[in-house]
Amino acid sequence: MLKDKDRIFTNIYGWNEAGLSEAKKRGDWDNTKSILELGHDEIVERMKLSGLRGRGGAGFPTGIKWSFMPKEITNRPHYLVVNADESEPGTCKDRDIIRNEPHKLIEGCLIAGFAMRAHVAYIYIRGEFFNEYKVLQNAIDECYKEGLLGNNAVKSGWSFDIFVHRGAGAYICGEETALLESLEGKKGQPRLKPPFPAGVGLYGCPTTVNNVESIAVAPTILRRGAQWFSKLGKENNTGTKLFCISGHVNSPCNVEEEMGIPLKDLLEKHAGGVRGGWENLLAVIPGGSSTPLITKTVCETMTMDFDSLKAAGTGLGTAGVIVMDKSTDIVRAISRLSYFYKHESCGQCTPCREGTGWMWRMMDRLVRGQAEPHEIDTLYEITKQVEGHTICALGDAAAWPIQGLIKNFRPEIERRILANKTVTQAAE
Repeated sequence: MLKDKDRIFTNIYGWNEAGLSEAKKRGDWDNTKSILELGHDEIVERMKLSGLRGRGGAGFPTGIKWSFMPKEITNRPHYLVVNADESEPGTCKDRDIIRNEPHKLIEGCLIAGFAMRAHVAYIYIRGEFFNEYKVLQNAIDECYKEGLLGNNAVKSGWSFDIFVHRGAGAYICGEETALLESLEGKKGQPRLKPPFPAGVGLYGCPTTVNNVESIAVAPTILRRGAQWFSKLGKENNTGTKLFCISGHVNSPCNVEEEMGIPLKDLLEKHAGGVRGGWENLLAVIPGGSSTPLITKTVCETMTMDFDSLKAAGTGLGTAGVIVMDKSTDIVRAISRLSYFYKHESCGQCTPCREGTGWMWRMMDRLVRGQAEPHEIDTLYEITKQVEGHTICALGDAAAWPIQGLIKNFRPEIERRILANKTVTQAAE
């Protein structure tokens, strides 16, 4: 288990106030100027050495992503955009960071923005997070008042401004280029890539889009050292991570732990174990609703890191761990997710626009067993026609839960079909 001295988010449960005075007691804004004095390139190099991988789902190395930004500032300004549009079902870590530790995010914006030669950051926050928005805006106002933001931020000679933009309730805006389109006042639809945001991003200027958690941990990493962070977790999966544990556990929670912690330990030591005991476990969705579920057998030995979960045919994603015990109607649960992705498709790509509807309608019939056995294979084929054939990953997100269901619970789907046939025949 992670030692208390290695925790980054020491107020994630809101035991203390979120304001600037309390944040400073927790170590935030501690000589931030000296971090900026390292210089643009040195900060990026230290982030690379830390091994931090993006905490928004994709797991791309953060330092490398920062290094893609141009080294020279031309007539196109650089921008940092923070993705706080947390809409993945089962995920609520960014919301708690903003609610209880907003100054970690704000300080992280200044440091990351400086490293990428940006003078402006936009935080795109989910519109439904109204209370969190107010906390964040109050924290930003505190920073301007204290001279931590604005002209000559932290007396560093670097000017830096942060603007908070409230989204309008679209899951698709969690995709970085759709977020940029929305931020520009357009319909939230993903852009074709290339060009990538680092070349042509917000308003056609060099831009980096990072998740809240990725930015919020940067000040602590630079303060305590890249080597400290890289020694936590596993090789290529370093550091700490916020895990969101929900569903059929005795104590649902958000908890910071080392990357690579065994899933069973995570559930039993932090979430009070599976409701009804470990033997009552049916399946776990390990990384937010878009990742394929894994069975109890796989959960026995699974470790929570990018590479181990990928090898098991699923993913760490946002680390939104959704636990389902044996009372779960697993087919109906996945059908509900299918409806969610159908509803949230922006409709730009034909495979996603048409495929998500097809998949949901087929899943809806499978819930009732009103299908033929061969349609299970037809459904799987449709998921493969959607997966990898769209501009953004929403098509993949819609396909993977169904693929996980068919892979692991095909007998349950077949049982329903047989039961429905038996009832129909008896009625005739």
